[in-house]
Amino acid sequence: MKSSFSDIIKSDIPVLIDFHADWCGPCKTLAPILKEVKEDLGEKVKIVKIDVDKNEALAGKYQVRGVPTMMLFKNGQQLWRQSGVLQKQQIIDIINSNQ
Repeated sequence: MKSSFSDIIKSDIPVLIDFHADWCGPCKTLAPILKEVKEDLGEKVKIVKIDVDKNEALAGKYQVRGVPTMMLFKNGQQLWRQSGVLQKQQIIDIINSNQ
């Protein structure tokens, strides 16, 4: 059974949402960076990738106008949001500051 988005973001550990698209060059740059973030942080973070083309309603609800757009949620609250590619350490610092 697939979890709904609202269930996913209600987690009490930070959930990093990566809104991306297959056709997006910067998204392809970000993907391995996020993989390294997950390897470094392990259970301290959940990383969920959402394809904006397959989830247009959700992308619309969160007003995602450019990809990649990352958002950090915890307990259902949006804590941070930024579009574009960030370096691994920047992402880790943001997640750690919202533990």
